[in-house]
Amino acid sequence: MRLGLTQSLRAEQRLVQSPQMIQAMQILQTPLLELKDQVEQELQENVFLEVREPGGEEDGQPMIAESSQPSLDEKLERQFAAELEQLEKRTERIPSRIGSGSADEQSERWMEMLNNTPDAGRSLSDHLLEQARLLNLRPELYPVVEHVVYSLDQNGRLADSAEQIARDLVIPVALAEEAIEVVRGFDPPGMAAKDLRDCLLMQLDSMSYVRPLTYELVERHLDDLAMNRLPKIAKETGATIPEIQESWNFIRYHLNPHPGAAFQTGNNAPVVPDVIVEEVDGKFEVRTERGQIPELGISSVYRGLLKEARSDPKVYEYLRRKIDAAKWFIEAIHQRQNTIHRIASEIVRRQEGFLRRGIRALQPLKMQEVADAVGVHISTVSRAISGKYIETPQGIFELKRFFSGGTVTDSGDMMSQQAVKDSLREIVEKEDKTNPLSDDQLVEELAKRGIHIARRTVTKYRKTLGIESSSRRKVF
Repeated sequence: MRLGLTQSLRAEQRLVQSPQMIQAMQILQTPLLELKDQVEQELQENVFLEVREPGGEEDGQPMIAESSQPSLDEKLERQFAAELEQLEKRTERIPSRIGSGSADEQSERWMEMLNNTPDAGRSLSDHLLEQARLLNLRPELYPVVEHVVYSLDQNGRLADSAEQIARDLVIPVALAEEAIEVVRGFDPPGMAAKDLRDCLLMQLDSMSYVRPLTYELVERHLDDLAMNRLPKIAKETGATIPEIQESWNFIRYHLNPHPGAAFQTGNNAPVVPDVIVEEVDGKFEVRTERGQIPELGISSVYRGLLKEARSDPKVYEYLRRKIDAAKWFIEAIHQRQNTIHRIASEIVRRQEGFLRRGIRALQPLKMQEVADAVGVHISTVSRAISGKYIETPQGIFELKRFFSGGTVTDSGDMMSQQAVKDSLREIVEKEDKTNPLSDDQLVEELAKRGIHIARRTVTKYRKTLGIESSSRRKVF
């Protein structure tokens, strides 16, 4: 056996994605809000890119004077000038957005969205600590109270025990218990509760008067209430079912199982539609929005850099990289707008019934069908609709919502899964609440409408819609 280092040549074919392809795919998949940040970062990194003012005129003067016998330096300069002029012409052909609509309409739309942007709000910790500062707590107690406040989850529950907090802060257990009691006295009632039962009991304690039956239901029969076992509760408590229902309604409408969830824990991310569909003269027109993404052009700084390139090879290589980067970035944004527009137009064409009549007319649609119609790979369709929203006459929806399987009705028409779910919800809403329909009976009701699906499919759709089982829906 011979050991040693050897060299060998091997020919093979592999599909390798270039950096430009990777960048184009990332830009296609990026939503408008994130793309704006990416454009700003590229503007900072590439001196060849600048924000082009709307309606601005480009310098029409020739960059380099002609000569009868150009030198090598002049040839290099002309080569760069030609590439830059070609790039400038390419950016001039890129529209700010594909479709119709004036600048005034876009300005009005952004002003409307700005006026409807919710306030950032206050977090739960800010609300509680403000109350703590008003109590003039002892210097050694306030840091522990602060620790307890920041240990609460988004619902206001405290998972840590006093012993654990004492170990973490190296303090007496009594001090940790006192801090927990301080937080439990804050508004809203239910802060630092150990579990749901404790949270609801704290809220009942803060009220001036509560029926004894209501206390008993919270203390001993929460699980039975969740399972709608009212006859069992009536047997064990001796109360009538109407009395239990009255206390149960009081618990549902006057107590909050998640008191901390009412406070803002972060900024609400506004939904900015990438595609807008409007009906004009009976036809639906599709246009893609650029949002706050600025128009990009070529900066005039390259003119001075071209002169330096005559004598410095490093500057020459630098210019080459930056020119290519600017070219690919602008083209990637243009390609993104064009691809989204083509895919959205095909979706609108196939889902015109939904745009006119609503969810009932939503047709089953697969990504492969749109990919074949547009002439792109299915992965391109997946990237183009990822995180994108479309504004339609029926409202704002995710583009992904238009893709779903379906079932064939008795009439031979295809009905989407969303339309089947909508029919299922309608049947449940109209059922007799004292004798709710079981899943088998729901299958029969759907069959009467010409929709034939299995019982397990009904169960899956029911759970997806958040509809309880028949035993839990029953009203006594």
